Amino acid sequence: MYKFKLIDKVSLILVIIGAINWGLIGLFNFNLVDALFGQPTNLIGRIIYILIGVSGVDMLMLLFKTKKL
Repeated sequence: MYKFKLIDKVSLILVIIGAINWGLIGLFNFNLVDALFGQPTNLIGRIIYILIGVSGVDMLMLLFKTKKL
């Protein structure tokens, strides 16, 4: 069984936050990241979006790692 590393756990949390944010956008047209950190033109908001995107790639790699086991 694959043991989750710290980076995998952090990535999973960020992907969940991203999924909840997209759900809120789809259901209520409410962007949680923008509400908390400002519009994407704000540096902090852009960094959050970048981290969530990188986390998605990490979760994709995790999927392939666990399939090999």
